[in-house]
Amino acid sequence: MSDAAVLQGTCACGDAAWTLKGDPGSITACNCTLCRRYGALWAYDYENERIALSGSTRSFTRPGKADPALEIHFCPTCGSVLCWRGLRLEADGRRRMAVNIRLAPPEAVADLPIDHFDGLDSFDDLPSDGRRVRDLWF
Repeated sequence: MSDAAVLQGTCACGDAAWTLKGDPGSITACNCTLCRRYGALWAYDYENERIALSGSTRSFTRPGKADPALEIHFCPTCGSVLCWRGLRLEADGRRRMAVNIRLAPPEAVADLPIDHFDGLDSFDDLPSDGRRVRDLWF
């Protein structure tokens, strides 16, 4: 995918969407309690930079955390998970976001490499196993 390319993802009903400009890089599969339940695969950037949301969303913040780090945005009509948004600004004032690339057309993202992240126990990046997005879909 070229730097000029735009990747788009939409919820199941079409009321909410995201765009990601440029190369999405490798995609993250995380095993934390939220990501594994949502089945999401994430592509990262920053709010109002390469990532833009459109349509109405609602957000969910994990209960039981005194100082949650992120919120999950989903379509209030169909429930599709669109993205997560950091609740704290980075040191440079930017806000980290990640879009759920499972909402993009499969042919647009099938060959993107997967990085695995242990968000459940260690918070470590795990060794690459060579899988691509298509390998986690079929």
